[in-house]
Amino acid sequence: MIKKITGAEFPLSKIFSSEFDYHIPAYQRPYAWTEEESGTLFDDLYDFFRTEDDDNYFLGSIVLIKEDNNPHSDVIDGQQRLTTLTILLAALASHFDGEVKDAFRGHLREPGNVLSKIPPRARLHLRPKDQDFFEKYIQNIKLQELLEIDPATLENEAQKNIQTNTRVLLERIKKNFNGDTQSLMDFGSFIVMRCYLVVVYTASQPSAFRVFSVMNSRGLDLLTTDIVKADIIGSIPETDRDEYTEKWEDLEVQTTRDGFNDVFTHTRMIYAKIKAKRTLLEEFREHVLHLRSPKKLIDEILEPYSDAYTVLKNKNYSATKNSAEVNHYLVWLNKIDNSDWMPSAIRFHAEQKNNSDYMLWFVKKLERLASYMHITAKDINARIERYGRILNEMDVNLSHDINNPLKSLELSADEKNEFLKALDGEIYRMTSRRRNYVILRLDSFVSAGGATYDPNILTIEHVLPQTVKPGSDWDKKWPNPIERDLWLNKIANLVPLTRRHNSEAQNYDFDVKKSKYFTSRNGTSSYSLTTQVLNAHDWLPDYVKNRQQSILDTFKKNWDL
Repeated sequence: MIKKITGAEFPLSKIFSSEFDYHIPAYQRPYAWTEEESGTLFDDLYDFFRTEDDDNYFLGSIVLIKEDNNPHSDVIDGQQRLTTLTILLAALASHFDGEVKDAFRGHLREPGNVLSKIPPRARLHLRPKDQDFFEKYIQNIKLQELLEIDPATLENEAQKNIQTNTRVLLERIKKNFNGDTQSLMDFGSFIVMRCYLVVVYTASQPSAFRVFSVMNSRGLDLLTTDIVKADIIGSIPETDRDEYTEKWEDLEVQTTRDGFNDVFTHTRMIYAKIKAKRTLLEEFREHVLHLRSPKKLIDEILEPYSDAYTVLKNKNYSATKNSAEVNHYLVWLNKIDNSDWMPSAIRFHAEQKNNSDYMLWFVKKLERLASYMHITAKDINARIERYGRILNEMDVNLSHDINNPLKSLELSADEKNEFLKALDGEIYRMTSRRRNYVILRLDSFVSAGGATYDPNILTIEHVLPQTVKPGSDWDKKWPNPIERDLWLNKIANLVPLTRRHNSEAQNYDFDVKKSKYFTSRNGTSSYSLTTQVLNAHDWLPDYVKNRQQSILDTFKKNWDL
């Protein structure tokens, strides 16, 4: 039996209306967007609002289980966006009174209509664990009360994310509008009237999951490279078409199908130097296609950039000297949780690959810059702007070399101070990817670069445990709770292990912890940091304080801070 699948594009005024009654099924993961995603969403919306007077902004798609003529909608895909957009509408509503506030409130809550037999209700229902919280503070626009709650008392990460993202969006509104209510109302009108989502729904759960799976499977998608290939190869004279078709297909094999699409994405950035506002296809055509004839586009741009991408991605730079050192830094660059560093590295490699001294200088500086932005949690807009400076300098300083290197890779004094402050902060409270990067990078520094890092299991554990039982050995060594809180989550008190977390072992006395938990079966550790802890005689406040300073000195030396 064929299951009907419906798809249509709606503005947010329609998305948050009586036509939809959204419910997040209990089996869905909790609300997980952090301040980076919510801040990026706002920045993208605000930038489009400032620069585009007429065009509509596309927010992506959502997948629902829904029947025609019935507003009840189980959200299969789109929870994060719907929740964050609801928080944004509440943040906007909080700046107004009267008619305007009521208009925003109408997108947060269904007021009900007795004649249409529509009951009053919230428009979005989170998982049962979080809905009462969400409705009380967000959908009833009690944001100041929400911000006054101690985050430590919130029940789960979803509620903490709701509070954090509320604060972020309110701060963005204050920063960009500064009390200008007319401009803020215009922005609100833009949000509800010119921002669109594509809604795909079907009444069958298996059908909805199949739609979701297909929409998120890239294997058979028609990629930008497929469309551009027709433009470029079709414009090459027949006498050369077979030769350049073969070149194109060789590049696809070399980089992989998805990798070749990444090359196009990075090439667009190399020439545009700003964050994309439209589709990759539109922007590639605008910023790149007209720069060369079809044959030269392949020979002078796609081929050298694909070669560079392959080297950078596979960490296999080759030269008579410095190759091992260059590849060492490429290993760490590829551990960063984004590839925004790639465009500048691709261009540099394409132009300077034969100068191994300069290549080593570049990747060393780039790894430090990328690490700084990763560890200080810079969002995509800040990263794109910062890497764009490098690309702009390459345009201006065409004669740069090892004796006259690019200045834009250097960290400013303020950036160095910010970097050190983050490294001296509560590392354990960072996201797991950032936390793991900091600790493993430190371990590589203290092991003189000789260690390798590809464990099947990696956990970061506290030496001084998170919970100190009264009367325990830890309580006697660290009697001051304030001092314990100060050092608990700093890097001096953290150790990497290649074993699963053991909540019971967390509270072992120091000597027992060393022998039973911080060592492998043969009595050693694969991490230099762990070995340092094993060699410590005791774990007292003064020792941890001195260790923290020693670690910071290691970061200063290796990252030239």
